[in-house]
Amino acid sequence: MTAQHSASCVEEAEETVEELRSALAKAGIVLPSLGLDPVSVVREAPCPLVEPGRCSVETAGRLAKVLR
Repeated sequence: MTAQHSASCVEEAEETVEELRSALAKAGIVLPSLGLDPVSVVREAPCPLVEPGRCSVETAGRLAKVLR
């Protein structure tokens, strides 16, 4: 995997996180810890994973309701 491809993967993952953050915000949901898992990004060949983060039970319930 080339450095350019790795950077592209991370950039795409960051854009996806922002899209998710925006979609959640439109539904009135904020996940403060939403972001990329740092361990998955610093690998020699990054394979970014999205870390939804921690949220309250109330927020989790609202998220479940929106997904239904």
